[in-house]
Amino acid sequence: MVLINHEKIHLQQQKELLIILFYLLYIVEWILRSIYYINSYKAYKNISFEREAYYNEKDLIYLKTRKPFSFIKYLWR
Repeated sequence: MVLINHEKIHLQQQKELLIILFYLLYIVEWILRSIYYINSYKAYKNISFEREAYYNEKDLIYLKTRKPFSFIKYLWR
């Protein structure tokens, strides 16, 4: 259930950003964080979309209470 919830969070993010923009921002953020961390896995784990999904994946009611564009607050966490 945790993995499914994680992916459902991504689906919501994709809906908000009309899919194409989601993937564009995802790649740009991964590139910038790869440069910053000099480690692609660490960069991946720190992408705002992933931070939101990992942080809330165990909360099975998160999507019911999640506000639109919540991933933005995970840019600087």
